[in-house]
Amino acid sequence: MARNKHPEETVNRILDVSFRLFMEQGYERTSIQDIINHLGGLSKGAIYHHFKSKEEILMAVTDRMTADSNQMLAAIRGRRDLSGKEKLKVIFKDSISRPVQDEIFTVAPDFRNNPRLLFSLLHDTVDEVAPNYILPIIQQGISDGTIQTDYPKQLAELIILVANIWMNPMIFDDSKEDSYGKFMVFGQMLRGLGLDIMDQDILARLQELTAVYQKNK
Repeated sequence: MARNKHPEETVNRILDVSFRLFMEQGYERTSIQDIINHLGGLSKGAIYHHFKSKEEILMAVTDRMTADSNQMLAAIRGRRDLSGKEKLKVIFKDSISRPVQDEIFTVAPDFRNNPRLLFSLLHDTVDEVAPNYILPIIQQGISDGTIQTDYPKQLAELIILVANIWMNPMIFDDSKEDSYGKFMVFGQMLRGLGLDIMDQDILARLQELTAVYQKNK
């Protein structure tokens, strides 16, 4: 059997197709055969050469989805020209402005039918993003005087859970009116903590993504 000269290209094909099917059909409703049927002649053996199971494919899909996001967060965390408070605002703006967000909201996955994807999102939010990216920024803000809290760890988790989960219309099937209300409450909460970081540009982008989701779900 000839050796695959382009294994990375094959892996990317598998992940591209799997991502699309998981989003459209749900992880549980997508079989290995479904993936094969959309790969243009790639065999089951070729898939199992790179991935031992469908669950391993899911892990690779979610890892790839979060890698670019985490790279962006790391770049913002490392900037020396911004205060802690300013970094939080940049994170909100840049996170929802990423082109991949349009693709995800256009596909309009129903996370209620994708429990494994939802769990992966929760895991990444609480165990990766909050402690590794948001917490160091809050600690910087405490040091530079732009953020006041006695509970930086809990604040980091609260902010990112609200942003990634509660305000995500794909999880709660929010209308534009629902998203607007959540944005206003989140903004009020943050201002109460001295963090006036939610502005009209962020609101407009959130409303745009919500409209895309509602149109394509």
